[in-house]
Amino acid sequence: MQVSIKTGTASEVRADLLVVPMPGDGSKNGPNSPRKRTAASLPRRIAALDRSLGGIIRGVLSTGDFSGRDSETLLLYPDESRAGDVRRVLLLGLGKPDEIDAERLRRLGARALRHCEGKEISRVAILAPTVRRLGAEECAAALAEGICLGAYRFDRYRKKKPRVGNLKSVALLFDRLASASEVRRATKRAVVMAESQNLARSLSNEPPNELPPSALAKAARKLAREVGLDCRVMRTAELERRGMNGLLAVGGGSSNPPALIVLEHRRPARKRGRQQPVCLVGKGITFDSGGLSLKPAPNMQEMKHDMSGAAAVLGAMRAIALLDLPLHVVGIAVAAENMPSGAAYRPGDIVRSMAGKAIEVVNTDAEGRVVLADALHYACSEFEPAAIVDIATLTGAAMVALGPWATAALGNDEKLVEALRAAGEAAGERVWPMPLLAEHRQAIRSNVADLKNAAGKDAGVSTAGAFLGEFVGEVPWVHLDIAGTGWTARTTPYHRGGGTGVGVRLLLAWLRARLAAER
Repeated sequence: MQVSIKTGTASEVRADLLVVPMPGDGSKNGPNSPRKRTAASLPRRIAALDRSLGGIIRGVLSTGDFSGRDSETLLLYPDESRAGDVRRVLLLGLGKPDEIDAERLRRLGARALRHCEGKEISRVAILAPTVRRLGAEECAAALAEGICLGAYRFDRYRKKKPRVGNLKSVALLFDRLASASEVRRATKRAVVMAESQNLARSLSNEPPNELPPSALAKAARKLAREVGLDCRVMRTAELERRGMNGLLAVGGGSSNPPALIVLEHRRPARKRGRQQPVCLVGKGITFDSGGLSLKPAPNMQEMKHDMSGAAAVLGAMRAIALLDLPLHVVGIAVAAENMPSGAAYRPGDIVRSMAGKAIEVVNTDAEGRVVLADALHYACSEFEPAAIVDIATLTGAAMVALGPWATAALGNDEKLVEALRAAGEAAGERVWPMPLLAEHRQAIRSNVADLKNAAGKDAGVSTAGAFLGEFVGEVPWVHLDIAGTGWTARTTPYHRGGGTGVGVRLLLAWLRARLAAER
């Protein structure tokens, strides 16, 4: 999606649709409401626009049909003799001014895009609002992210595709800018991050017959060629040589062999010195039947999304490369299918991980932590990283605890957990810290091996995290459980159901904050 920055008055706009974000003033809708919005209470830019349109906005306000409530929408068709080069005006409510934040602007950008679907609209202009707590760069970035996320659709397998119109460009119109170049850079960065999230969505949405581990590895190689990442794929023979028996055990029940995918973005040469990398590790179970501990049939088709963590890592690595972040970042995606067969691993098996720790298999449907054990140990031993963040659709307990509204986080470094929480707030992807207690670590001890891969129903998020923590040593580490946020059946302004791509913008926000702190 082409998103541009322009300055000037709304009366100078040429667009098929002009979007006018309207802050609310507490009024209620309806002809009998005690207080109706007046033109005098309009922001200066909107009042000037209204005068050029012959008072059409003032007329709507006088009826009480629109008050600027959050998510309120009203489409107007101004008189052609006054409208000039604007054919439609869409009023979008922003809600109370002191409640407007970046996330609300993201949703507004997405709602504007959704309104264009099925209509003959090729040019859209959005009157960029003035928000007390946000600068022009932040406003432009949030709107651009919402626009690109709202434009996403996954319909490649539909012969008859839905009519989507012919939208080609969106202009964000500012009155004046102190530094237009900085705002344009922020907008370009936002588009890259949103499009990278859309890549993660598409990978997550792919049907499992089209995206087994080998196809995910192929997609990673293609991505690496396109954006300039180093890529390495380890297959069965090398996995065996390295002793990655957890990954091999989980993938052993499938005819599609597992793989470990490594993408690397190196620090630009002009700034290169000795620098410990940051490792991002993603769970990539391309389909999870539960193995011999078979899942119930209802909704099993959604288990194609069990590779959403790996998809997020690939999307984040794309953005890191395109933005040329001066950081050394390694992305690791651990890919396997968890299937039942005569070759599948069994409850009661003991598997020796790459770290040398023996794992008692209590439940084959607790496979994510088994494959991540090898990936985390590989990251620590191979790269000696400054920090590790793993992201995985790991536990149903996270869905029960937090629903679709927050990603669970825990780790061995409170400052790192807090940094991820703050990044989630900035990105509009809420992160909620969970405890990691000594009792959780004790709960995963086995009577017949070093560890067991499931500890029962109590504190499922934390005991799963405790298991992963056994494989990172002293490296600062955070685990993000996206079981409730990695995919959705809901429709929101910028989600249509299916894979959400959650984690891409969160990880980028964290890395950019980390980079800023180093300067």
